[in-house]
This record gives sequence, C-alpha cells and structure tokens, in this order.
Amino acid sequence: MNRLASATSPYLLQHADNPVDWWPWGEEAFAEARRRDVPVLLSIGYAACHWCHVMAHESFEDEATAALMNEKYVCVKVDREERPDVDAVYMAATQAMTGGGGWPMTVFATPEGKPFQAGTYYPPVARHGLPSFRQLLVAVDRAWGDIREDVLRAGDGLVAELAHHARVVAGAEGVPDAGALATAVGVLRREFDGVRGGFGGAPKFPPSMTLEQLLRHHARTGDADALAMVRQTCEAMARGGMYDQLGGGFARYAVDDAWVVPHFEKMLYDNALLLRAYLHLWRATGDALALRVVNETADWMLRELWLDGAGGFASSLDADTDGVEGKFYAWDAEQIADAVGEKEAGDAGDAAWAAAVFNVTAQGTFEHGLSVLQLLQDPDDLDRFQRIRDSLFEARRDQRTAPGRDDKAVAAWNGLAVAALAEAGALTGRQELVSAARQTAEMLERIHWDGKTMRLTRTSRDGVAGAQNPGVLEDYADVAEGLLALYAVTGETRWFAFAGRLLDVVLDNFRDDSGLFYDTADDAEALIFRPADPTDNATPGGTSAAAGALLTYAALTGSGRHREAAEQALHFTGALAEKAPRFAGWGLAVAEALADGPREVAIIGEWNGEWNGEWGGDAASAEEGAETATSQAFQALHLAALRSAAPGLVVAVTPPTGAAQPAHGSGTENLPELLSDRSTINGEPAAYVCRGFVCQTPTTDVTEMTAQLA
Repeated sequence: MNRLASATSPYLLQHADNPVDWWPWGEEAFAEARRRDVPVLLSIGYAACHWCHVMAHESFEDEATAALMNEKYVCVKVDREERPDVDAVYMAATQAMTGGGGWPMTVFATPEGKPFQAGTYYPPVARHGLPSFRQLLVAVDRAWGDIREDVLRAGDGLVAELAHHARVVAGAEGVPDAGALATAVGVLRREFDGVRGGFGGAPKFPPSMTLEQLLRHHARTGDADALAMVRQTCEAMARGGMYDQLGGGFARYAVDDAWVVPHFEKMLYDNALLLRAYLHLWRATGDALALRVVNETADWMLRELWLDGAGGFASSLDADTDGVEGKFYAWDAEQIADAVGEKEAGDAGDAAWAAAVFNVTAQGTFEHGLSVLQLLQDPDDLDRFQRIRDSLFEARRDQRTAPGRDDKAVAAWNGLAVAALAEAGALTGRQELVSAARQTAEMLERIHWDGKTMRLTRTSRDGVAGAQNPGVLEDYADVAEGLLALYAVTGETRWFAFAGRLLDVVLDNFRDDSGLFYDTADDAEALIFRPADPTDNATPGGTSAAAGALLTYAALTGSGRHREAAEQALHFTGALAEKAPRFAGWGLAVAEALADGPREVAIIGEWNGEWNGEWGGDAASAEEGAETATSQAFQALHLAALRSAAPGLVVAVTPPTGAAQPAHGSGTENLPELLSDRSTINGEPAAYVCRGFVCQTPTTDVTEMTAQLA
C-alpha cells in the first residue's frame, strides 16, 4: 500500500501511484522496520529535481524493482524542502561515506535510523562505475543478513562521528575582522574566472551571497576588484542560457563553466537572492542591465510563482516538461522562424536576425540540435528586438507545455522574497512589488505563525500549514530578515514586532549555553543527531541568516543580547574566510556589516505612507492622492537612505500616519529604540545617521545626509 496519496507535498504526490510501498517520514515507518526486522530505504528529493524524475521512471515505476524494494525494505519518501533537517542529517552521512552528495539521495538505515550505506542516483543497469539499483538492493540485503553486526557497528560509528562534527564545526575562530575579510576577497580573486565570470569550474552555481559580500566589501573599502568581479559575473549570468531571455528568472545552475546550458529547474530562493544582488549592483553603479534583470525577475516571480488566494510564492518550476528536460526553453532556427512568422507574416529577415541575436546555432548549444537562448550583447535595434522577443514568448506560452509548479510555500524562501521585493519596490518605484512583499508577510503571519505556541511552520499548501513540518532555523531567520526589510521600507511597526518575536524563539530555542546555533529547535523531533551547520550553500545557512537578522534587530533596538548572539553566530565564519569563502558568502556579508558598524539611519517626521504617487501603503490616512510638502521631504530623506550602499545599513522610520499597529501593545512600545528621543528640526523631517546609537548632527538636507553615509 502506497501511503503518499494524502500527502501535501507535490514531490510525495508525484510518487503516490508508484508500485513501491512508500511510507512518509515518521515513527510509524521505523516501527514497521523494527517489526519486520529489515532496513529502511530512505529516498530524498524534491519536486523540480530532474534526476529524481529519471530514477522514479527507471526504478520506482518498475514493477520488478518495486517488488524487491517492498520485500526487503521499509521504503520512506522525504521531500527535502519540507524536512530540511532530515535532509541535512542524511546528506552529512552521504557525504561522509561517498565524498559527495546530491538528489535523489538514496540511504539505507537501520530501524533506529542510523545510516550504513548511501549514495545518490543509481541507474537501472550498471554503468559508469555505478551498480544497478537492483544490484544495490540485493547487496545491501545480503549484508544485512550475513554481516549485520558489522553493519550496525558501522552505523553507530558514523552517527557518533557526525554528532561530534556538528558541535566541533562551531568551535570558534572568532568574528572575521577587517584582515580576515580582505583575505576572503583575496581567495575569491584567485578562484575567480576572469574570462567567464563566476568562481571555479563546471558546474557553476549563481554565487548570489558572495556577490552581496563583494558589494558590501567594495562599499566599505572601495576595493575596485571586488566590484569588478560582481559586474562581470552578473553580466555573464544575465547574458547566458541560465537566465531566461524571454520570460526572466534564473535556472538553478549551469552545467558548463560559461553559463550556457542550465539545469532548467527554477527556484524561488535563487531568484529572490539574485534579484536582491542585482538590485544592489544597480544601486551601486546604475548598471542598466542589472536594473532590467531586477524588473524581469520580479515580473517572473509575480507571474509564475505567485499563489492566488493565500498569497506568497510557490517553491519552484520543474526542469522537465513532457518528460524531457529543458523542452520548454530550447529552440532551433526553424522553431524561431515559425514563431516569428506567426506574428511577422513570415519575415525571414526577422527569423534569421532573431536566431543570430539569441545565438541559436546550426549544431545547437544544448541537445538534439536545440539551443538555449543567450543574449551575448544588446542588439542595436531594441524595438525590433522587443517585438520579436514578445513573439517568441507568446509562442512558447501558447504552444508548449509549461513546466510543472511545486505550489507549496516555504517560509524561509518567502522571507527572502519579502526582503528582495520590498527593497526593489522602494528603489524602483514599483508599488506592486511592495504590495506583494506585504501580502507575503501577511500570509506568513496568518498561516505559518502560531501565536499561541510561538512557533513557525515551515511549509503550507493551499493556505493550510503543514503541521508535520516545523520551522527550522533558516525559516525563523529568513522571515525575520524579510520583515525587517519590509519595515525599513513601509515604516509599519507590525513587521518589526513580528521579527522580534521570531528572533526571541531563535535565541531561546535554537541556541545552547555555549552560543552554538542548531538548525532545529530544542523541542523538535529528535533525529540521529541535532544538525548544526554554519556554512552557506544555495541559500544562507541558518546560522549566518540568524546572524544577519539579529545584527539588524540589535542596531534598531540597541539590544546587547542580540548583538552578542549575532557575533557568536559568525565565529566559524572566520575559519571559512581563508579556507572556503564561497561557502560563507552570507556570513561574510554580515561580517562586512559588522565591520562597518553597521550604520543606522533614523528618519523622524510625518508622512502619509505614499511615495510621490509611485507606490503607497494601504494604511495611509491622508486624503487619497494628497501629498504635503512635509511628507515629500520625509520621503526624500527616506529614499536617499535606502539608496545608500553602506554595508548592512539599518533604516528606522516614523510609522506613516494611520498605519496599523501590532495586534498587542500600545504601538509606542513596538517602536524601534533607534527612534526614541529624536525629534524633527523646526517641524521639518530630520535624519539621524548613527553608529551604535552615537549619531552625527541631525539634518533636514538630503545631500548632507548622503554625505554622512558616504
């Protein structure tokens, strides 16, 4: 009996019709393994994963293979996005046993959950040095029957080593100082691909957090090389095949070292992080390509991932359509001619021009003679380009099967989206982006947060929280990061207060007496060990994400407790600064903010919550469309502060007139301490630029405030 039919995870539902007798993760599965005295076969993946689909089709849909699995094992399916704690534990085991990892992850464990054999994808027939999956099933069963004591001993030893490592890795090097930060940039400079951009070789992942680190380092030190690495990498990614040249948005990574051929799945977290990185590049340089990517990526998020009804954003789009990877995105010259011809009366000139502009070659850049569209340089005729681009986009939308969407909402990734969209909306004047950020924050508070238990649920689907998926450290930290960014833009103190409640849980339930941050709460389900990973990977690690949110909150409140915890969270980052800075991008970005202060700006005065008619809050009490000179002056100071590139800059603003206050308290008690005892100057809005609450002379002049922040 397959028990996945009632699952909420789209990934688990993809396997609900398999002949494999799948169990969801839970004690019942392990109890069944103990009752039958057989190992657990743990298969971990996610809905957009191409190789997960391949292994499912080759093995899990095969009756003979499924029969062998059902006879010899209790088979458990896990969505790594729903249960990142389970994924982290068994990924650590897989990497320890094999030296690598990935998805699908295939782990054999004792009925107590202790792993003794692990790998990733296994083919249906032996090839490339890998046994067939059925060969592996038979071999593991034989070992379980013939040398079980050795198997159990190996599992016990591995678990003990992993548990020890989880504590040792946080044993501290200390907070990275200016010298360590310079060393990290030096290492990145040596690893930088000066020809193609990015770092290292194939495959190349978008280094979004390292880009933020380098931008902050440049802002703090003026290091021209740091900025140059960001500019070259961002342009290479945006012009290559990893970026969707028709619809916007980035794929998860490029399989080559030149950003040509992507692994086609598109993730919310990548696009939220990259949107923010490109936004900050544009803020620092005025780069037109960066601004185009910001707008197109935001448009893609709202068009393809927005969850109607509940609000917030879906997790991802699949790599495959009709069972073929990249089919939705790849073209040949004939397909381009057909698409352009429909709109342009068969203009062969347009078709050939479009193929050249998008680097569609006769032999193809992908597979089967197809090419992934690239835009190696902007064409001279932009009007013609936009007309043809629209034709290709419409043809793709109307004539091709769209990739499947994993429509569950993940709290952490939605927190990243809140931060990116709130800042992008403010800096580009797009009301709908700030509105989407606000609606997402409301969804997280309404659906994912339980005010009675003071706990955050990691996932939801169709507006219903996944009760079996408790929030992990990255959920609390990334949501708090997003809420603090939203507060900085809107001045709505409900978001500041909500962030404070989340960070209280972080300090009380995710940290031990030594200051070590764990990925799971102290009252969460006990796994074979409690994971604690201070590194960053595709997203900010929970520890570095917590460091960033705690540091911002400390700068707003003056809280020594939050500041000290932020510094403790960065202790292991110092070791990574010299050895592996690419695995500490967000931690090093937070350390750059710490080295800079971070600087704080308090904007004091009255405003109506609107920005010169460009975008507005729905809580403004001023007459609709009315803008007083005072409000305009306030907005000018506010926007100039947000436009500053000072690393980790913290902005606190007087709440707009009539803004909704948090559900509890008077409102005044929920104001950041940074606003306390500060006043306007002769009735005019004033800006206070500070470090550690020690402020320069307050000013009403935008130019003077900008100079203070330089």
